[in-house]
Amino acid sequence: MKKNRKMLGKDSAIKRILGKREVGILIPLIVVFVVSGLVNPLFFGYQNITNILFQSSFVFIIGIITTYVFILGCMDLSVGSVLGLSGVVTGLALVAGLPVWLSIIFGIMAGGAVGLFNGFIIAKFNIPTLIVTLSTMYIARGLCEFFTRGNPVYPLPANFNILGQGKLMLSESFGIPWPVIFALVLGIIGHIILTQTTFGRAVFAIGGNKETARLSGIKVKRTTMIVYTLSGMAAGMSGILMASRLGSALSNSGMGWELNVIASVIIGGTSMFGGAGSILGSAIGAVLMTTVTNGMAMLKVSVYLQKVVIGVVILIAVGIDQYNRKRSGMKE
Repeated sequence: MKKNRKMLGKDSAIKRILGKREVGILIPLIVVFVVSGLVNPLFFGYQNITNILFQSSFVFIIGIITTYVFILGCMDLSVGSVLGLSGVVTGLALVAGLPVWLSIIFGIMAGGAVGLFNGFIIAKFNIPTLIVTLSTMYIARGLCEFFTRGNPVYPLPANFNILGQGKLMLSESFGIPWPVIFALVLGIIGHIILTQTTFGRAVFAIGGNKETARLSGIKVKRTTMIVYTLSGMAAGMSGILMASRLGSALSNSGMGWELNVIASVIIGGTSMFGGAGSILGSAIGAVLMTTVTNGMAMLKVSVYLQKVVIGVVILIAVGIDQYNRKRSGMKE
């Protein structure tokens, strides 16, 4: 027990590492932000800044728990398809006449069910996370297409659409989109759980050394299943907000989003090899990704070149992670 406390109680060391990572990510964000604004003054406009935060929020909501997954030393490729599945389930429930609150619960439960399945297979059968989540990515997308036959699910009720389209108005001319508020609240909760609870410290411990964590009394399998269930639920929440934003549920919604989420988390400083990462870093990574894309769009840079730039940014982020691991003496 003492060994367990000693292992899980290294908050100060963890926080020092995460602090350095976050500062390292924040500087490029500020540079990109300033340069984009100087080249095109419209970039600093209220509408554009709100749009950046709005677009970032959908990715960040999923990225909150993807950060947990990466800290565990795992991977989840199914989140984009789960996003679409949860949106479709919610949309079908709404069209069938069910109350908004019940439809949302069904949507989140659908995402959580896929996540629980991922966690169970990974924990019980020790199958590589890449293979399991790649399989469920196709399963979830196939279910989306089966339920909808490729057709959009609409119309959705106005009191549901307000979740993705409405704003919390602080004045007559200033409001914060609801998805941004949801992302902020969930991010704070995710940060507190990750840094201030035994569960969060167990996630770090497992990512640092799974066998040592197990010998210290940490229930590795149960923790893995919980994290993957939460990952599915987070993707489900984002899918519900996306359906609300569009006013319809689409079978191809979220297609390719797993790469955007993974890129944001990696750029945010979370290690692909486990044991290090932060929610704040992932938030900065999501905003940086959106800012780069938004800035290039305003500068009328080709969409194809935008993808090249994002790919280069990801490579740099992974390279920095590898360099930091070697400097800290961590084994791959």
